[in-house]
Amino acid sequence: MQKILIYTDGACRHNPGPGGWGVLIKYGSSEKTFTGAEAQTTNNRMELMAAVMGLRSLEQPAEVKLYTDSQYVQKGISVWVIDWQRRGWKTSQGQAVKNQDLWQALLLEASRHQVSWHWVKAHAGDPDNETVDRLARQAIDELLV
Repeated sequence: MQKILIYTDGACRHNPGPGGWGVLIKYGSSEKTFTGAEAQTTNNRMELMAAVMGLRSLEQPAEVKLYTDSQYVQKGISVWVIDWQRRGWKTSQGQAVKNQDLWQALLLEASRHQVSWHWVKAHAGDPDNETVDRLARQAIDELLV
């Protein structure tokens, strides 16, 4: 099984507002980047979309280390989603889970792979995290041109 590193980030201006996401995929000596943007969204949706799209882009099942600076994504997929599903996509307060569509998409994409989820501190000098942050912000800039 191929070993792949995925770095993801999402960004939003005036949350909610225009948003973008960036993905960096590293495998062997190869790298690939890609982005996307939406006119009206939230930062959390863009963080989730980056992870979904990163995993979705993989053609074959892989052993994936996915890095995100979003504790919402890392803790959500590693811890909270189990209880959300058990409660019928409700929070512990009985409210509907926000971004359920993207959580379900992320679960589907992750099920095709062996994924370990890693949190990295934002803007702390990790070059790959800085790359995806720049890509997410550039995606917003390109949307607004």
